[in-house]
Amino acid sequence: MTESVEETAGPAGARSPGNTPAPEGGYPAARLRLLQDEAPTGPDRRAALARLTDDWLAGLLARHGAAAGLSGTALVAVGGYGRGELSPRSDLDLLLLHDGRADAGALATLADHLWYPVWDLGLALDHSVRTPAEARKAAREDLKVQLGLLDARHLAGDPDLTAALRTTAYADWRESAPKRLPELHDLCQERAERQGELQYLLEPDLKEARGGLRDATALRAVAASWLADAPRGGLEAARTRLLDARDALHLTTGRATDRLSLQEQDQVATALGMLDADALLRQTYESARTISYAADVTWREVGRVLRARSLKPMLRGLLHGRTAGKGERSPLAEGVVELDGEAVLARTARPERDPVLVLRAAAAAAQAGLPLATHAIRRCAAATATKPLPVPWPAEAREQLVTLLGAGTHTVPVWEALEAEGIITRLLPDWERVRCRPQRNPVHTWTVDRHLVETAVRASALTRRVHRPDLLLVAALLHDIGKGWPGDHSVAGETIARDVAARLGFDARDTTVIATLVRHHLLLIETATRRDLDDPATVGAVAEAVGSTRTLELLHALTEADALATGPAAWSAWRGGLVADLVKRVAARLAGEPDTEVRGAGEPTAEQERLAIEAGRTGGPVLALHARAEAPTDAGTGPETPAPAQEPVGVELLIAVPDQPGVLPAAAGVLALHRLTVRAADLLLLDPIDDGPVLLLSWRVAAEYGSLPQADRLRADLLRALDGSLDVPARLAERERAYARRSRVVLAPPPRVTVAGGSSDTATVIEVRAQDAHGLLHRIGRALETAGVAVRSAHISTLGANAVDAFYVTGEDGAPLTDAAAHEVAAAVERALQ
Repeated sequence: MTESVEETAGPAGARSPGNTPAPEGGYPAARLRLLQDEAPTGPDRRAALARLTDDWLAGLLARHGAAAGLSGTALVAVGGYGRGELSPRSDLDLLLLHDGRADAGALATLADHLWYPVWDLGLALDHSVRTPAEARKAAREDLKVQLGLLDARHLAGDPDLTAALRTTAYADWRESAPKRLPELHDLCQERAERQGELQYLLEPDLKEARGGLRDATALRAVAASWLADAPRGGLEAARTRLLDARDALHLTTGRATDRLSLQEQDQVATALGMLDADALLRQTYESARTISYAADVTWREVGRVLRARSLKPMLRGLLHGRTAGKGERSPLAEGVVELDGEAVLARTARPERDPVLVLRAAAAAAQAGLPLATHAIRRCAAATATKPLPVPWPAEAREQLVTLLGAGTHTVPVWEALEAEGIITRLLPDWERVRCRPQRNPVHTWTVDRHLVETAVRASALTRRVHRPDLLLVAALLHDIGKGWPGDHSVAGETIARDVAARLGFDARDTTVIATLVRHHLLLIETATRRDLDDPATVGAVAEAVGSTRTLELLHALTEADALATGPAAWSAWRGGLVADLVKRVAARLAGEPDTEVRGAGEPTAEQERLAIEAGRTGGPVLALHARAEAPTDAGTGPETPAPAQEPVGVELLIAVPDQPGVLPAAAGVLALHRLTVRAADLLLLDPIDDGPVLLLSWRVAAEYGSLPQADRLRADLLRALDGSLDVPARLAERERAYARRSRVVLAPPPRVTVAGGSSDTATVIEVRAQDAHGLLHRIGRALETAGVAVRSAHISTLGANAVDAFYVTGEDGAPLTDAAAHEVAAAVERALQ
């Protein structure tokens, strides 16, 4: 959807025709002064720029129209310019209207004298020349033209022509609205699918994304149809904030762009007087959320009205008799009924006397898969302001909250409706800190608050696996609640979760479990993917933190729900298998079973043992390349649950090499040279036979361009890398220089290398977090080799653009490093990566 009448770009290098001078110095200079003046901002500056442009264009029409002896013409602004809103780099949407009596040549000359000065200034122009009848015909044929005419505004010439056009444009729109509004809705949905939701994007398009300026314009068109109207609360303020952000973006970049790129966000925030880019994004998300909510409510009402109109009056009378038009009410819960496809309050409901009603209505709506009517939410919101829930909550309120959280995907729209009316922060004051809070880690799909709700949605599918679904769902809702506070969000979240659980009315024991789940919600995934599960200290540390098998069961489900709600890069069958293996080991430890009785992914398979024996026998590397597919981890399938589908996990590359210096950097470098991206990796040191220890490297890789190399070529290059005839560092440096020349710079935080103290009794754990890049693992391996440490095992994982790798290292004596030596090694690796 566009607000313009007709999109036509100006000719390259256009200059004013004939003897018409270039645009007068008055308008360009005045425009520049206005844009550089810090006094008028926001709506005032947009209106002032529109007035200045109006006067300039009116002068052009008066001068050149009189010179040509033309009458019966009018210059009309449409679209955004028609609304009197000009951002610094906005297009000028203009219509030259005429009564059809003017000479075609003279009219074309007049148009040139109007359009060329605009192009000479470097301004974008959408223009057309039409009679009122032609404009109406174009509007009937093109919805975009019709929408532009709804904002038609007279600039100069014959005002009667413009007035008549506006009158007929509105009349035509209202007459055609029953057919045109579904078309407009389809356009909005198609654009949302293409551009995404503004309220969750790190680099949102302020105009085109869902909840942006286009949607606000569409709501104006719906209101002009007289069929429905958007909720007005905060809508105009939200639209104004987005326009202000776009103005600052135009002035900052000097371009007509609507995409709020990462590199411009700090400057835009400064121009708007905000603290930082996060404050800018949060305000932008809040504005988009207001517009999106208004759009949801409005389009739902449009659908209801159009469905009602589609029933013929006679048929309604035959079907319903005297009850026609009154609607049938179906009970959903105490005080809540279904009416016209919405959950509404019953006639006898008294929210001012029943503080639990708001949660009961929300839970009933979500369980029934219905939207919660706006007027019902607002009645409840007014009631909760005067009669809030007592603290601690009564049992029914807590049960209704759990029911709402357990409704699956239907929870989301109901929760968002409650949040839009301010009810969530009234029920849970700590929610305000995470509301609309951006997450700059690209692995995350959602803002913090939506991620919490999505985690509850994912957890609702896992409730059959746990003994206390209520604790799982509440912990899912609260697990990242600490992200609104400084410091480690898990530590801060534990304290907040303890307070919130007590507020909800959980007893001391349940409150402790919820707090433990929040404190350790990252424990299983981080341990499983970054630690050696064969090290007894690893299992012991997790068992000590969790404390009981029942808490472990809940934490396992929360871990999966959290990862699934984060984004596609955060969970896979491979990760699920590692976590499941860790859970088995910890459960055995908590049950008092010997560690040796628990077998899992940390032990070599029969094929791995065969490769290790072959490598030890031949004294050279042995490779095996396989495409792998694994089923997801057991989700407690039962008769009502279909069997999980096979999930592809990429290509597995197994390399067995007799232990020698430089194996890890050599193997990683060869993979990088063959354009294989390492998604995950493990390194184990085996001693299968008397021929000596063998390093077993298990890689999960993906081909950068879709074509895998042959295993014999990889083996040949690995042999050359190990004997020094292949200069891997030089080849990678050459590749990086070529890549840098054709790629734009990616702004990423610097790498961080730390010592994970207390993670192992037999080795020192060096943890590396860095931007994933070509040859990263090769550089890490070289740095560790240069530092003189032996890598006993390694656990490599990639989350989106981030690499998180853990290396178990020992000194030459095979013992863990001293604290001083460990920190020196970590510093050396960090320097190598910088």
